[in-house]
Amino acid sequence: MTEFVHLRVHSEYSLSDGIVRIKPLVKTAAELGMPAVALTDRSNFFALIKFHKACYAEGIKPVYGADFLLRSDDDPDHISQLVLLARTSEGYANLRLLISRAYQEGQQQGKAYLQRAWLDEHGDGLIVLSGGREGDVGQYLLAGKPDQARACLERWQQQFPGNYYLELQRTGREYEEDYLHAAVALAAAC
Repeated sequence: MTEFVHLRVHSEYSLSDGIVRIKPLVKTAAELGMPAVALTDRSNFFALIKFHKACYAEGIKPVYGADFLLRSDDDPDHISQLVLLARTSEGYANLRLLISRAYQEGQQQGKAYLQRAWLDEHGDGLIVLSGGREGDVGQYLLAGKPDQARACLERWQQQFPGNYYLELQRTGREYEEDYLHAAVALAAAC
């Protein structure tokens, strides 16, 4: 049997788009036999202590992460998404720094943005999830630009060797099936 772990969950503390309550999330994950669950609220750690305590009370491993808006280095108007997960203690420290920096230096009209270059400085110990169809690779795939998608993927793989993953999600959202097929084809080709 394959164990399943949710790696992208927004809680009620995500503020703009989350409604999942921490204790019921963790309790359900434990009831379903999940060994771990990730909390990836949008650009914040507001729920972290409550999440940590709930996970340890239920005997499952907490995975700390955050969902970010990413501003392209080449085109500051190009915005995509990505998820960062702490893989190590250093990754957790870097994740805290990136959240702070996004608010202190990257905030615009009330939204916190990461700059891709900041990941060069604070990327150690992190796992990067591509952001699915809303990530930069996904956007290129949906725009019919497979060469740019591949170049973008290769850049991520060089920057995070063994720690960058293309997200595949099937939730019935618009263009999701198109993205899934293109992403699987790209992954098979690389």
